[in-house]
Amino acid sequence: MISAGEVHLPGRPTDPKGTKALALLAQKSFAKARPAGVKVYGGALILEKGLVEDDFKELAADGVWLVGEIGLGSVKAAQDAKTMVEWAKKYGMKVMMHVGGTSVPGSSTVTCEDCLVANPTVACHLNGGPTSVSVDEARQVIDKTECAIEVVHCGNPLTAFEIARYMKNKGILNRLIIGNDAPSGTGVIPLGIWRMVNFVSSLCGIPAEIAICCATGNTKTVYGLSHGMVKVGDYADLQIIDAPMGSAGKDAREAIEVGDIPGIGMVLIDGIVKTQVSRNTPPPVRKVIA
Repeated sequence: MISAGEVHLPGRPTDPKGTKALALLAQKSFAKARPAGVKVYGGALILEKGLVEDDFKELAADGVWLVGEIGLGSVKAAQDAKTMVEWAKKYGMKVMMHVGGTSVPGSSTVTCEDCLVANPTVACHLNGGPTSVSVDEARQVIDKTECAIEVVHCGNPLTAFEIARYMKNKGILNRLIIGNDAPSGTGVIPLGIWRMVNFVSSLCGIPAEIAICCATGNTKTVYGLSHGMVKVGDYADLQIIDAPMGSAGKDAREAIEVGDIPGIGMVLIDGIVKTQVSRNTPPPVRKVIA
């Protein structure tokens, strides 16, 4: 789980020292607190006016490596954010940018031109978080920038469809990552990532294994994570899946491609079994023999 900024904290500090302290606290806390074993990457710095280059250098040295969605703090204009993005990238940080209509009160609407100026690592929820830019604007972001493109469950489904299909047809699915964008005003959405995997596979004609790679290996590559692929040296964070009982698909791949969320038979994190048959999905046809 990757934080886009701890923006909903009651009384969130908005001065430079406060926003730095919040990012550092969240990063250090979630480095130790792993609910159910989940890796939570907290501490995404929210950009506030008054931050200077040394602030980014100091935070990076202390382990903060994320910059929360540009537009959530007092630094809203892309031109104002541009210099801070350069500082952040200089010290190895990954930078997210809110794209689309406003989300939290006081945040700003962000366009393709803003993305071009700010040059973030990730164009967050290009299909809306929750309100979408136009499909034409989304295509401009894809064509004119080099950033990763995120589509999310808590956004506009029609725009998500158009984005995924457009990127498939252009042969650039290596830039597509899948998010949930929850909890938010939309609510707390369980299985949000799986729902989007199903969405882009079954409706956009993307093979199930490629859709899964958009949600896993692409995210690993974009954020520089040590998990997200099945390869020697990576953490063994795995889900064992099958077709859910009653699905028209005979296995997990076919089930996803016909629009069914797969039955999850087991979850391993760091090679350790954390849960077996999921209570949030229909049971898998076959059972894991452990």
